[in-house]
Amino acid sequence: MKKRRSALIQLAILTALGAAVALTLLLPQMSGLHRRPQPLELSVIIREQDSSLWTNTRMGMEQAAGELGAELRFLTLATANDGREQWELLQREIEQGADALVVAPADPAALEKSLGELDRDVPVVTLESPLEGADLSVVVPNAEMGASLAQAALEDWKGGTVLLLDTAPHCTAVAQRLAAAKDFLAGAGVETQVETVSVDSLASRLPELLRQLSPAQMMTFEPAATEAAASVKSLEGLSADLYGVGATAAVVAALDQGALSAVAAWSDYAAGYLAVDGAAKLARGERSEMKPPPFFLIRGEDIYEPDNQKLLFPVTS
Repeated sequence: MKKRRSALIQLAILTALGAAVALTLLLPQMSGLHRRPQPLELSVIIREQDSSLWTNTRMGMEQAAGELGAELRFLTLATANDGREQWELLQREIEQGADALVVAPADPAALEKSLGELDRDVPVVTLESPLEGADLSVVVPNAEMGASLAQAALEDWKGGTVLLLDTAPHCTAVAQRLAAAKDFLAGAGVETQVETVSVDSLASRLPELLRQLSPAQMMTFEPAATEAAASVKSLEGLSADLYGVGATAAVVAALDQGALSAVAAWSDYAAGYLAVDGAAKLARGERSEMKPPPFFLIRGEDIYEPDNQKLLFPVTS
């Protein structure tokens, strides 16, 4: 009887030890079931060298990233609108294991061609400019925006030429806005003059252009150019009315101070949020669809209307 009891005790001990070993082997796997997944790594590559232009956009991106468990790597260019440098950055980020890319294309045509030749499984989301081959685009209706801005200029027009400043000739978004504005004004019988000039050279070139052409009005089609032109106008005391785009702090200040007659603005915050939301979903194998973010035509006297305050002065929750 004692031998039998001893055998049973030994069996129980061995069973317990076996269970403990099995539990030890299973615990890491079981704990993995409750462990939070690794955060997604998303790379954001813009076409400017000054990231302050993207402050509101970045706020929206960071809001989305925090909600979706993503980490952002924000990259600027050494030279604004350098398509080659941007392509090299994009390739590097893919090679270093980015889960998805958000890109504001510097040269959409070249980037489109290069993406088509690249063997990749990393989703690419574009901002500003649509791109054939991108997995998703967060793009305002650029042509409608250009026409709306031209209509605002036409309402104030009292004769004379309208100067259209092309500060990013390879950027689809800028080209679409400018072409629509030119067509709208031409349809109304207004003469226009298109001048290609870099944002960096506006400070020196713009006063000279205005002396040569004597335009009644001038128009810019990207936030960086709008900021620069408004600054030059204020510093030089230029008389031509200025119309532009964007909702950066400097653009809003220029609008409030009268250096800008009107701007076509959209929610950079919302665009940034939507881009990161779409990129994260695509990286996780989920579907993502996008409606174009709306834009709004705003004059100085309209800045502090409740709806415009939400657009121009976004805050995170």
